[in-house]
Amino acid sequence: MEDAKRKRGRKPKVPNPSEALESPSSNIALDDVFSVSNVEIIPSTTTSTSAAATTTAARPRGRPKKLPKLPENPEPLHPQLPPAILSPSRRIPNGNATGVGGGGGGGGELSGDSVGGRVLPAMDAVVKVFCVHTEPNFSLPWQRKRQYSSSSSGFVIGGRRVLTNAHSVEHYTQVKVKKRGSDTKYLATVLAIGTECDIAMLTVNDDEFWEGVSPVEFGELPALQDAVTVVGYPIGGDTISVTSGVVSRIEILSYVHGSTELLGLQIDAAINSGNSGGPAFNDKGSCVGIAFQSLKHEDVENIGYVIPTPVIQHFIQDYEKNEAYTGFPILGVEWQKMENPDLRTAMSMKPDQKGVRIRRVDPTAPESGVLKSSDIMLSFDGVDIANDGTVPFRHGERIGFSYLVSQKYSGDSSAIKVLRDSEILNFNIKLASHRRLIPAHNKGRPPSYYIIAGFVFTIVSVPYLRSEYGKDYEYEAPVKLLDKLLHSMPQSPDEQLVVVSQVLVSDINIGYEDIVNTQVLAFNGSNVIFCGMGLVR
Repeated sequence: MEDAKRKRGRKPKVPNPSEALESPSSNIALDDVFSVSNVEIIPSTTTSTSAAATTTAARPRGRPKKLPKLPENPEPLHPQLPPAILSPSRRIPNGNATGVGGGGGGGGELSGDSVGGRVLPAMDAVVKVFCVHTEPNFSLPWQRKRQYSSSSSGFVIGGRRVLTNAHSVEHYTQVKVKKRGSDTKYLATVLAIGTECDIAMLTVNDDEFWEGVSPVEFGELPALQDAVTVVGYPIGGDTISVTSGVVSRIEILSYVHGSTELLGLQIDAAINSGNSGGPAFNDKGSCVGIAFQSLKHEDVENIGYVIPTPVIQHFIQDYEKNEAYTGFPILGVEWQKMENPDLRTAMSMKPDQKGVRIRRVDPTAPESGVLKSSDIMLSFDGVDIANDGTVPFRHGERIGFSYLVSQKYSGDSSAIKVLRDSEILNFNIKLASHRRLIPAHNKGRPPSYYIIAGFVFTIVSVPYLRSEYGKDYEYEAPVKLLDKLLHSMPQSPDEQLVVVSQVLVSDINIGYEDIVNTQVLAFNGSNVIFCGMGLVR
């Protein structure tokens, strides 16, 4: 009877066996914030029965309990936390602060105002981007998929331009932008799309859009533990949203949309679907980056990534210099670390020499004429390369030497020092953008194809593999195609991988109906490449 009595108090929560803790997994992959497959529906907070009972319960009988007297000098709630954790710089200014639009002042200029010594970001320059996408069908390249709509964020910069993410306007049919506090959507024109760096540039021809809008000013690359504020229009509401955090890591990151590796910032501010393209501000109200992706994994939370100002400035200056986006150059070589002492001895390296060994050189790259396999690359543009492939980066930090290459533009020259057969050689090479045998993206262009006698010829790309085998194409696609994707290099500038994707059944091709995704090596005894809309010998 004693066990059967109903106990007072809150009912203990019974843990769900399916929610048992697991050991951290090492197979953590970066997921695109804007990807529909990664949008997680957050369940709404349900009203508990105990809360409802509290509002309807009868008034308790008896004399009310006497409240304890508060001490004259109360202790802090978290005495064990250092003062830096409770710093006012981490707080978000409320809507009644001076200069905040809608708080009695009416949406004025925010940059330059301050609350508690902190400069408020220019949130009036943050816009909402609406895009209608019409993606091509790579499995049926003569048609397109059903169009769909999306919304993301962007912000105004100098020159009557707007920056957002490239994946926000990928395969766009129509793009519109809306200012904060406005009910009008203005038709936008796409000026440039940088797929590698995931940045797009827009403009609006209507002069009314630019009235009362001040452009965002860019700041320097932040340091670790610097406070950042991400502003945008994420999922969960229609009005502007502000989240706060700090810079927790600065390194070379994998850009999911562009399949490239560039400099990036990791922050602990929440970045959700719709935040893509929104600016990240520092305490001085200057933009230090663009939110573009986050880490989606059951063992992590609040890990977001921001495109830093060096990458943004590279994109803008590239467009202004060439009136188009030309991309980021890379060094067309495969290299390995030289941390093994026996390997360094075998390569005749002195104890004070450090560098990386070149394994392969891309035959289509400009450096193929000077660099060779087994060369030891000692420095790039006068900066010494360590045995692990890193170079000095600010005080007390190191970063991959590919960062030095990404600071260059296509057509620029760079000085490279190599060790070959115990002899130090100096070369001056011209950098260019890299082209893969199986491209990671089509840069917004529709796929090329050619049909003859019911045989559908097309070129292989990552979007094609994803269309044929799903998001797990790295496991589901044929091994021969994956080997080409991961290890093969083009032997000529116009070489492409051509396959017979399918056979449209007809009387002329009886017996060939089962051919699917088979590589074409030759046609009538001649090697075949795919150029535009036709097969060329």
